[in-house]
Amino acid sequence: MAVPYSSISQQVRKISTRVASSENIEVVDVACKGNPRRWAIKIFIDKPGGISHTDCELISNQVGTILDVEEVVSGSYTLEVSSPGLDRKLIRIEDYKRFSGKKVRLRLRHARDGRRQFTGRLRGFIDYKIALELSENKENKMIHVAFDDIENARLVVEL
Repeated sequence: MAVPYSSISQQVRKISTRVASSENIEVVDVACKGNPRRWAIKIFIDKPGGISHTDCELISNQVGTILDVEEVVSGSYTLEVSSPGLDRKLIRIEDYKRFSGKKVRLRLRHARDGRRQFTGRLRGFIDYKIALELSENKENKMIHVAFDDIENARLVVEL
């Protein structure tokens, strides 16, 4: 029997995490969009050293088979498995720790000093807050942002 509409994303995350962890691959994010007749399911995966086409194909085949056998999705769906990219989202606390020292762009839930967007270098994660070193006007300023106040965060590609 098909899983109710509201829990498809949750079920896909659970299945894909189980499959990926057996291959030493991390599920970064899962996105499910559509309606009961037609779904677009995207799974973003990563591992140290990067993801290959073979990794994506392996996860896609295994997850797709489980989705079909367990009838998680009613109707048809498209399944896409890919790398999160160079400008990947930072979602979990572990992401902020892992990418310490990297440049990021944050969007806050609530304005701070009259603005909601900040770009800077991650300098740590302490007491459920991230330390962000801003490099504006040749003056480095450190701010601390509560994890719960971050609406969106992404790595900034540096060339």
